[in-house]
Amino acid sequence: MTLRVLAAMSGGVDSAVAAARAAEAGHDVTGVHMALSSNPQSYRTGARGCCTLEDSRDARRAADVIGIPFYVWDLAERFHHDVVEDFVSEYAAGRTPNPCLRCNEKIKFAALLDRALALGFDAVCTGHYARLDGGVLRRGVDAGKDQSYVLAVCTPEQLAHALFPLGDTAKADIRLEAERRGLQVADKPDSHDICFIADGDTRGFLAERLGEAPGPIVDTDGNKVGEHEGAYAYTVGQRKGLRLGTPAPDGRPRYVLDISPVSNTVTVGPRESLDVREIMGERPVWLDEAPAGPFDCDVQLRAHGEVHPCTVDDHGDALRIRLDAPARGVAPGQTAVLYRGDRVLASSTIAEAARLPA
Repeated sequence: MTLRVLAAMSGGVDSAVAAARAAEAGHDVTGVHMALSSNPQSYRTGARGCCTLEDSRDARRAADVIGIPFYVWDLAERFHHDVVEDFVSEYAAGRTPNPCLRCNEKIKFAALLDRALALGFDAVCTGHYARLDGGVLRRGVDAGKDQSYVLAVCTPEQLAHALFPLGDTAKADIRLEAERRGLQVADKPDSHDICFIADGDTRGFLAERLGEAPGPIVDTDGNKVGEHEGAYAYTVGQRKGLRLGTPAPDGRPRYVLDISPVSNTVTVGPRESLDVREIMGERPVWLDEAPAGPFDCDVQLRAHGEVHPCTVDDHGDALRIRLDAPARGVAPGQTAVLYRGDRVLASSTIAEAARLPA
């Protein structure tokens, strides 16, 4: 069936090949580049970030080679409100957000998709490495590039209007295909880190927006062992950059165990104190019907992170996830994604994690 497809083209190799594959499949494809920065020179340094004038021009050249219409849509204000401001407020609240998930949830499969459907398009096509099989979201075959985790926040209704043409192909083969198709972005470096922090300095980015807020760093007994300039600059599991004035009695490294924005306190302790066995997730998004009663599955707690066998209880507006073996460094604000094999079952935002005694 021929579809009217809006291809989101970032200016990179993945989205260019995805658009080319959609057009080659016989769909009526239109390319669109999302302008996400009001100052497009500020979001890239080398391979960091995206959304610059360079990226827009690369996307346009790719659309010309493919032979599809191309437009630039200004979504900078929506991106700033829904992704950048959310990122800052989450860190201010002592949580650790994932802006890529938020961008998929609020921009690509909300703002962009809503506008596409309003204009009569049937689907949005992206260069994500994931597969859709009869409405079921599955991992991409390239385990190193699989992006099903960051897509798990999308609803079944949104995924019903999505195309992921790259999910059955390895990244190395995508670059070779781009070269065969004459796409100049074939060798363009992948963007990485947080796209709106071009220099990679998250601490500096947050400090500029939240200001200095000095406070104590304490051990698990409440003893002050150092000072910080803002609790927002820390995340659970962090070891480097703590600048502790008092070494641990046993001389071992210490890690961030907890961040309390109310008391402006950062708590540190031994590595084994990071172990958690139970996680509470809020605002679950089910991609399939929620099973009745407790059920066994796997959970992934960060992008490209380890998969943990677990048992899940669905409480409607919350999930209780009990791990078969402890996981380490689980932070509120991150996302827990449930899998059965390569199939995505649900996602949920981590509200709290119960640590084991050291």
